[in-house]
Amino acid sequence: MELQQMRYVLAVAETNSFTRAAERCLVVQSALSHQIARLEGELGARLFERTSRRVRLTPAGEAFLPAARQCLDAAERAAAEVAAAVGEVRGRLAVGLIPTVAAVDVPAALREFRLRYPHVRISLRVGASEDLVEQVKHGAVDVAFLGLPTTARPQGVAARELARDRLVAVVAPDHPLAGEPVVDLRRLSAEVFVDLPAGTAGRVQSDLAFSAAGVGRDVAFEVTTADYIARLVGQGLCVAMLPTTYAHRLAGVVTIEVCDAPARVEYAIWSGFGSTPAATAFLDVLDIAAQDDPPA
Repeated sequence: MELQQMRYVLAVAETNSFTRAAERCLVVQSALSHQIARLEGELGARLFERTSRRVRLTPAGEAFLPAARQCLDAAERAAAEVAAAVGEVRGRLAVGLIPTVAAVDVPAALREFRLRYPHVRISLRVGASEDLVEQVKHGAVDVAFLGLPTTARPQGVAARELARDRLVAVVAPDHPLAGEPVVDLRRLSAEVFVDLPAGTAGRVQSDLAFSAAGVGRDVAFEVTTADYIARLVGQGLCVAMLPTTYAHRLAGVVTIEVCDAPARVEYAIWSGFGSTPAATAFLDVLDIAAQDDPPA
C-alpha cells in the first residue's frame, strides 16, 4: 500500500470522478485507475461503485477513507517535522475563524506569516465556533479564532483568551430606535430579529440573555454570515445584536448600547496534543506560545 494510492482514492472520493481526480493529481486517468485497482486487489474489496453516471464510495471505501486521511496527514506531518528540525517551516497551515472575530486581524497575521514562511500552504475556513472546536480536535484545522458566551470555554483544545466584548443592537438608520442612546432587552424583544442559526454559540448567548430578562423574541431570519445580517438590517427588515468591536465597522447601520446585553469571549485555540511546526510558527506570529495554555 502506497501513499500515492491513498491520495488517488481521496481525490476520487472528493471529486466523485476518476477524470477530475486524475486532473487534480496531474496524472493520466488510466494510471490513476490502475493504481486504485491494485490497491483494491491488495485490500480484497472494491472501494468505489462505478457506473456510467456516477462514482461513489462503497461501504469498504467509507471505512478506508478516514484511516487513509490519517496516514496522509501523518506523512505530511513527518515531512514538516524533518524540515523544522533543519530550520525550515514547511507543510500546511489550516486556519479557522468565525465571521465576527475582532480581537485579531487574521488577514494581516496570515500575510506576515506568509512573508516569514513562504513554503507553507495556507488555507482558511469560516464556520461556527462549536464546529471549529471539533475541527481543531480532529486536526482538520490547526488554529482557530472563535467567540463563546462568558459561561463557556473551549473543551479538549488548548485555548488563549484574547478579548471580552459586549453585544450591541444594530438597526437601520431610519429605525425608530436609531436615535436612542441606550435600550434594554425588554424593549428590543418587540422587534423582529436576524441571528445565527439556533444552537450555534453566537446565537445561544443572545437567547440566554433574553431568557434571563424574562422575555422572548421573534427570530424570523436565520443566516450564517454576519455580512448578510448587516445587509438585512440595513434594509429595515429586522434588527440584530452583534459584538461591539465588529458592529462599529459596519456601514449603513446604527449601533445602540444595550444596558443588559450579553457578553462574549474571543479565543484562539489549537491542538493541545502537539501542534505542527507551521501552527507553532503562526502562534508565534500572534505572540502566543503554544505551550502556555494546556487543553481544558
